[in-house]
Amino acid sequence: MTQILQARKGKITEEMEIVAELEGVTPEFIRAGVAKGHIVIPKNKYRDRSQICGIGTGLDVKVNGLMGTSSDRNDMEMEAKKLMMLEECGANAFMDLSTGDDIDAMGKQSLSISNIAAGCVPVYQASVEAIEKHGAMVDMTTDDLMETIEKQCQEGMDFMAIHSALNWDVLNALQRTGRVSDVVSRGGSFLTAWMFHNQKENPLFEHFDRLLEILKATDTVLSIGDAIRPGANADSLDAAQITGLMVAGDLTKRALEAGVQVMIEGPGHVPLNHIATTMQMQKRLCHGVPYYILGFLATDVAPGYDNITGAIGGAYAGLHGADFLCYLTPAEHLGLPTEEDVRIGVRTTRIAADCANVLRRGGPAWNRSLAMSKARVALDKEAQIANALDPETLRAKMALEKATDDGCAACGDEKCLADIAAEYFEIA
Repeated sequence: MTQILQARKGKITEEMEIVAELEGVTPEFIRAGVAKGHIVIPKNKYRDRSQICGIGTGLDVKVNGLMGTSSDRNDMEMEAKKLMMLEECGANAFMDLSTGDDIDAMGKQSLSISNIAAGCVPVYQASVEAIEKHGAMVDMTTDDLMETIEKQCQEGMDFMAIHSALNWDVLNALQRTGRVSDVVSRGGSFLTAWMFHNQKENPLFEHFDRLLEILKATDTVLSIGDAIRPGANADSLDAAQITGLMVAGDLTKRALEAGVQVMIEGPGHVPLNHIATTMQMQKRLCHGVPYYILGFLATDVAPGYDNITGAIGGAYAGLHGADFLCYLTPAEHLGLPTEEDVRIGVRTTRIAADCANVLRRGGPAWNRSLAMSKARVALDKEAQIANALDPETLRAKMALEKATDDGCAACGDEKCLADIAAEYFEIA
């Protein structure tokens, strides 16, 4: 039985208890949130792992990273290193987006070496295999697609981005809109091509009930993919995006009624003045389920620094209700990330999440921030390192400074500015 169905029966599962302890809330709070669909716990029943997380309302904002092979970079060893880097840097989940030579082997490797929640995009593998099987991606059958989803569920994937909220109504709205960039989602582009070539409805929309039964069998969380997300700030909140969000809302209701955990994948390019509205619309139209965002990229003009633009938008989105931030690396819009890009991407996105958590919940994030401030005043280097999001980097940088044992832990000055001011307060 899925987490959501158990929660509705009043049962507190082991996973709910773990999440409650990690978040500093009661198990009943988690159970109630799961029952309403406002919290998801991505944990495939066939997969054992050491780290369980909850995503949703009243919880800390979580961080997701991306990895995977491609046709021109098919190095499984490198992807294993990236995955270990993601985990080491504090990501709560990852998605394997492999499209290389042996996707099955890559997926099994990722699931076997990771301890965090694992996700994927099944249409990627189904499309690659359709080329091998039929000679063209557009000749993929509904059974091909559903069988790939079922296989990946049974292998242990905890959540899946599935582009069901794409149908002819959405594509018609897209054609009328006149966007700067039409379809920037890879999965969305595959399915758009398939629909136009075959003049048929998106099988992931048309056969949604069949899809739900597959996911329900393993308690795999459905992440409704944003197939027509805006690829430029100028396209944010256009008619196509809103039409797709309304379709996603209808599908969300059906998923919740079927007892399937569900979250919504959101857009990437969103200017700051659209973020609050975007979040409010998603929560309202999609019944308050968790929102997983790809950024947000708050400006389009900083290639090479999209980890920073994404962190700016992500922090603001987290404040307004985003629950799950997908990292962006410096390689976004430029190419596949290196191991160093992955490290930077996770670290930057964790900072964004923490900025939101301090204001969104208080609790652990606020206490950690306060402890860091007190450690600075006390010139306590070890306490500063212990409370840093990236302790090793801080330790290394402190080691390069010239601080004496009685000097400032931050700048190495013999007389800390805080102490100078404190002396006058004591005199007063």
